[in-house]
Amino acid sequence: MTDGGVEPTQIAVNGAAGRMGQTVIETAAEREDVAVAFGLDVGGGDGAEPVPTYRPGGFNTAVMKHDVDVVVDFTVPAATAELAPQCAERGLAMVVGTTGFGDEDLATLEAASEDVPVLKAANFSRGIQALLRALEPALEALSAYDVELSETHHNGKRDAPSGTANTILETVQDHRDLEPVYGREGDTPRSADEVGVLVSRLGDVRGEHEVRLGGNDEVLSIAHRAEDRGVFAAGALDAAVWLADRDPGWYPFGEVIDDT
Repeated sequence: MTDGGVEPTQIAVNGAAGRMGQTVIETAAEREDVAVAFGLDVGGGDGAEPVPTYRPGGFNTAVMKHDVDVVVDFTVPAATAELAPQCAERGLAMVVGTTGFGDEDLATLEAASEDVPVLKAANFSRGIQALLRALEPALEALSAYDVELSETHHNGKRDAPSGTANTILETVQDHRDLEPVYGREGDTPRSADEVGVLVSRLGDVRGEHEVRLGGNDEVLSIAHRAEDRGVFAAGALDAAVWLADRDPGWYPFGEVIDDT
């Protein structure tokens, strides 16, 4: 119980042994408004983990043994889609930071939102939310300017472009009728109806995104760099606390930012 007498939101972490899963567990341990009830990971646990850890097949057993309100998921699309119907059956909200969904896996997650609250975000950084909100008026004010998008992540990241880059791209395309061009090679003069998307994978970079708008002898750059994965873990935990008592539905992370 917190100092204010409010019980902490109990969460389960799917992907508990992964980079983000570990960071979520570590970040939660420093807060009073959330507590990690258990973790799920394909490797299971050996008892040395900071929280009880089960294989995904042991989810129902874990839920019966531990009180839980929200599942926080940082895994891969197939694992998220496998767990979503079980969360819906158990009445557990889902906060999903997994990216790279195909149509079928995304449809499974959307179906779960008919029974439980689901919040899926490509990025749980408040700074990225600010970037997206700053980008919209810039696109309108500089409607004739070229647009380029670049992103860099660590060398172990699977999906490219990143989910965050695709979210930024969607924002660009909401305001401009532009087709993405993913990198350039050879004789490729730029056309007026394209947006360049450049991807780098480098070392242990947490996440860097930059949008540049150029024209009229000037360049406007809107950029964000995450210094630590704790930024994303904190946002996911904020989302879990906010989502716990919501009605079933599909929620954006921007609503969390507006309310907290």
